[in-house]
Amino acid sequence: MKIGVVGGTGGMGKGFALRWCKNHDILIGSRDAARAINSAKEYSELAKQVHRQIKGIISGSDNASIAKQSDVLVLSIPYENIDSVCSAILPQVKDSCVVVSPIVPMTKTDLGFEFIPLKENKPFSYQLVAKYMKNRSKLVSAFHVISEKKLADPKLKLDYDIFVCGDDQDAVNVVNGLINEIEGLRPIYLGAGELSYMAEIATPLLLNAMIKNKLRNPGIKIA
Repeated sequence: MKIGVVGGTGGMGKGFALRWCKNHDILIGSRDAARAINSAKEYSELAKQVHRQIKGIISGSDNASIAKQSDVLVLSIPYENIDSVCSAILPQVKDSCVVVSPIVPMTKTDLGFEFIPLKENKPFSYQLVAKYMKNRSKLVSAFHVISEKKLADPKLKLDYDIFVCGDDQDAVNVVNGLINEIEGLRPIYLGAGELSYMAEIATPLLLNAMIKNKLRNPGIKIA
């Protein structure tokens, strides 16, 4: 498959590129195409050092260009950028494209990390992204509780559960398959897309637990 990562020059884009390029082509997106190209070259060189041999190609371009080509499109963008980015690129994706939202609506306050939909009575991420989908059933929420630092270091062993929400079983199966391709990750289905707030709110919960208890890049594992 061709897997695009919008906003792929950050830690999440790097992690997905290094771990999925063994079997898939990875398209790194950015508002700045030159930056995306440079990041893609860096990831390619590192991937060859780590894996020695990869089946996929890592390339870079602007967000709109990679969105048009992708079979799976991951939205690695801040909550406050959903309207501006998604309104521009999601109408251009293929009808069959599965869109993955790991976006978390949270803010840092004196109390710690708080969930914006509860604090400010705003929509959660899935609801905002869904407004711009041609086919809402192709939207899947996942990867909210993965540590970017650990994901971006392919030498580190992962042992996390990843919450998944979505309405279309085929789209959910695609995402579950990609989760299973990353050693140490396990998909946990929570239900329909409208339940995505349950997965999204787990991130500020996890970050507050990390800070208050001095944990290092924790994840979630259901035993």
